[in-house]
This record gives sequence, C-alpha cells and structure tokens, in this order.
Amino acid sequence: MEHRFIKDGRLDRAPLVAELRNFVGLLVSKMRLDVHFEVKEIPGTAEAAVEHPEVLVTFQGRDQEVLLAQHAELLTAIEYLAHRCLHLDPHFYDHVQFDSGGYRATRIEELKLSAKVAAQRVIETRQEFRFNPMSARERRVIHLVLQNVSGVRTSSEGAGDHRQVVIHPA
Repeated sequence: MEHRFIKDGRLDRAPLVAELRNFVGLLVSKMRLDVHFEVKEIPGTAEAAVEHPEVLVTFQGRDQEVLLAQHAELLTAIEYLAHRCLHLDPHFYDHVQFDSGGYRATRIEELKLSAKVAAQRVIETRQEFRFNPMSARERRVIHLVLQNVSGVRTSSEGAGDHRQVVIHPA
C-alpha cells in the first residue's frame, strides 16, 4: 500500500505537518478544548527513536490538564486518532508524537529509572520482575534501556492492553 507521507522510504515531513495542523485544529475546535497547539519538524536524523521524533505536536493552555488526566489518556487518544486518520504507516508512529507540558519526556525518564531499579532487583534476587501492562511505546523504552545490561534479559508477555514487560535473570 502506498502511504501519502512516505517518500524514498522516509517520512515526507512538509505535507504531514500541513495535514496535522488541519487535523488537530479541527479536532481541538470540535472538542472545544481551550488549548493552543504547535506542529513542528524536529531537525536531525530520520532514524527517529522514542525520545527523538521527527514531528512533534505540543499543546498548552487552560485545558492542558484535561489532556494529561488519567496518565495522559486523552493526549494518547488524540495521537492515535491522528496516526490512524492520516493513514500513517505504523512503522512511523514513533516518528510523530504528541506532548503537553513535557509529559512524554518526564514519562520516559520515569520508565528508564524504573527499568534500572527493577533490573538491579532481578540481578540481586535472581527472580523475575513483571511490570504493569503498558503501551508498546513504553514497553520499547524498557527493552531499549535494558538491552545492554548484563545479568538480565527482557520479554513482552500477554496480549493487547494486558501486554507487559518481564525482566528475567540472564
């Protein structure tokens, strides 16, 4: 299937940014959210990672807390809708991210710290550690943080919304 925002195997940022501005503007208006948003291209490599998207949509304003309530459930839902409605290739989901109030960066730092603490516990006790279910993006952070830590290995277990990372002694 041909994807509109892919050119030569890379994300074609300019038309994607324009479409995102239209989509998010319409969504914010219809939802009557009192927030302003910015869609910007992040300079750098096309090798996006969880921490370094190519396109970032940020929100700020009075209803920012609504976006961040319940572990940023609404923010995550808006991001999901944008990915789906714009028919973005799933391979590029991490390349286009939504944030408000620095939530994503804070959450990534929390996950990194939790992963390191849990890995140390597994090394010391030789017993596996199972995280609560989390999104694919969050599971990926845990796997990446621990991929070079000797004495442990990680796996994802479960299905759907119940999928979780397990840290095993190596």
